[in-house]
Amino acid sequence: MASCGTIDSMEEPFFTSKQAAEISGCTLRQLQYWREKEIVVPTVGSQGTGRSIYYSPAEVVELGIMEYCLRSGLNMEIASAALKSLKDKSPDLIQTVSQSWLLSWDGHKRVLELVDFDEIQAVEWLKAGRVMILLRFEKVTFLRSVKDAVAIYRSKL
Repeated sequence: MASCGTIDSMEEPFFTSKQAAEISGCTLRQLQYWREKEIVVPTVGSQGTGRSIYYSPAEVVELGIMEYCLRSGLNMEIASAALKSLKDKSPDLIQTVSQSWLLSWDGHKRVLELVDFDEIQAVEWLKAGRVMILLRFEKVTFLRSVKDAVAIYRSKL
């Protein structure tokens, strides 16, 4: 994998669009579309050509979560709502990404809920016929790539 770098005096590593796509399993077109729709907006250079766009490790995790949700069968609207809920619950996704959540549709309230995984609650919701999806990101293999890329970068400091 190509090494990540830093921008000017910034200490945090960053990834080019190509690297972010490779790590997260997304296409470059997906990155562009999500950037345009403000679903995942890179911290550095969100405007302009691909050469000036860089993603932080946390943003690469967000890309991977979107890809995971879409591959799991969620549509774009629900996947982006799930990502927004995750970011609201855990602003630092890269640190808490090994958690598990339940994404569930509450038909009575007509709202999508994201809650920490609780086996008893999941069984109760299943018995009540409630639709839910287990989001368990520790099984998403791109996370190892992000952590490895950051570790490689930090070892060169």
